[in-house]
This record gives sequence, structure tokens and C-alpha cells, in this order.
Amino acid sequence: MTPPIINIITAKLVGDFSIHLQFDDGVEQTVDFKPFLTNARHLAIRAWLDPLRFATFRIEYGELVWGDYDLCFPVIDLYHNKIEHHALLEAVA
Repeated sequence: MTPPIINIITAKLVGDFSIHLQFDDGVEQTVDFKPFLTNARHLAIRAWLDPLRFATFRIEYGELVWGDYDLCFPVIDLYHNKIEHHALLEAVA
């Protein structure tokens, strides 16, 4: 069962586009963001494919964010390691 409120407590870059996350309930995930970024159609999202820029993430209020929330993901998606690009999946189906 997923807790009602989940916060990220640590985030460590473990590859060019992979981040190991630890949540406040002890769950850990390593999320690979490269497929999401590569398949994004919006140039502002694809701009985060620069490894140096991608590495500028931080934890703010229990969430993983880049820039001024220029890139962020729902914590529950990170918790379940499911950050699929739904628009692309719908176009393919």
C-alpha cells in the first residue's frame, strides 16, 4: 500500500540520466530519465538531455525539480518508477 504522502529524501545521480531516489518510507528506486527525455516532442524538455544541465536537479519540498520547476515529475510516478511519455504511447497505439 502506498502511503498517502510521499517525499523524496535523497537523490543521487548514478548515470548521465539516471537518479537513485530514496523516499521517506524507505522505498528506493533508480529512475532512468533518458527514454522520457529522448521521446519528448517539446524542445524545452529535450534541452535537459545535456548531462551537465540534467545534473542540476535538487530536492525541494520532497519533490525532485530542475530549474524553476522547468522539469519535474509527480512523486508517485517516481515512487513507482513509471515516467512514460503518454502522448507518444498514444500516438503509436
